[in-house]
Amino acid sequence: MKLTVISILVGVVLVGGAILFTRGNINTNVGVDNVSVVNGKQIIGIRAKGGYQPRKSVAQAGLPTILRFDTNGTFDCSSSVRIPSLGISQILPQSGATDIDLGLPQAGTLQGMCGMGMYRFELEFKS
Repeated sequence: MKLTVISILVGVVLVGGAILFTRGNINTNVGVDNVSVVNGKQIIGIRAKGGYQPRKSVAQAGLPTILRFDTNGTFDCSSSVRIPSLGISQILPQSGATDIDLGLPQAGTLQGMCGMGMYRFELEFKS
């Protein structure tokens, strides 16, 4: 009985340690593979449904940039996008792609959110 309890405790410690170790090294909510350059324009793709995925995107500053939202049966508040610092407020269709021209972003971070401020996303532009 004692050996079983010790084995379970060791297993819990090992699994918990593995989770804590990988949590600091892997962030699945940061997108770099959702950024592409097509015909000289940088396109940042974000899925909007029940929030925004990825929640953080990393792109290059100083390139003409399009923010592309993809929706597929989106009925929640993530279908209303706001980027207050740029004065952007856009209602997305329930399904389809919507492009928002961000111009030539400077190095820094843009914060975006749904119309209610409940779901958030971040665009980090690096030099």
